[in-house]
Amino acid sequence: MRSLQDHFLIAMPAMEDPNFSATVTYLCQHDAEGALGVIINRPSETLLGEVLAQLDLEPVDAAQAARPVLRGGPVERERGFVLHRSMKTFDATLNPGGEIRVTLSPDILGAAARGEGPEPMIVALGYAGWGRGQLEAELLANAWLTVQADPALIFDIPFEQRWSAAVGLLGVDVHQITSYAGHA
Repeated sequence: MRSLQDHFLIAMPAMEDPNFSATVTYLCQHDAEGALGVIINRPSETLLGEVLAQLDLEPVDAAQAARPVLRGGPVERERGFVLHRSMKTFDATLNPGGEIRVTLSPDILGAAARGEGPEPMIVALGYAGWGRGQLEAELLANAWLTVQADPALIFDIPFEQRWSAAVGLLGVDVHQITSYAGHA
């Protein structure tokens, strides 16, 4: 199977796992060893200012401090991921292949607190992970739709509209998707 890195995983309507029901996940890595993604449409009650305070950082911008932090997935919920478009160099940044970058190092949060961080950006705590062959099996079981990632969906569309907007990238009416599938 080809890599789905820099793609969205869109949960099918029948997804019963509460961790993934009605989610859109940005796949940061996908290879023979497994996959890693960040859910991009689940805001938490945590604000960016609270995360910065835990790192002894004080933001210079009150609006930035009031940004919600996303629930990026059920794995390692204390681990931070920053999705952005910046070409700036940070200590640990993944380049999945498109316009979107994913930084895992706290230096990006220090830059953000000083007003020098990338814009636009979103911060998520936790991630979704799949072991070798696990995501492929879920795809064969019709648990997910996939589509090339669109940065506008991550940075410009309100959280509550991202699932239907992601389905729309496929040219599909969200109301026409059934909860069952077959194989020819």
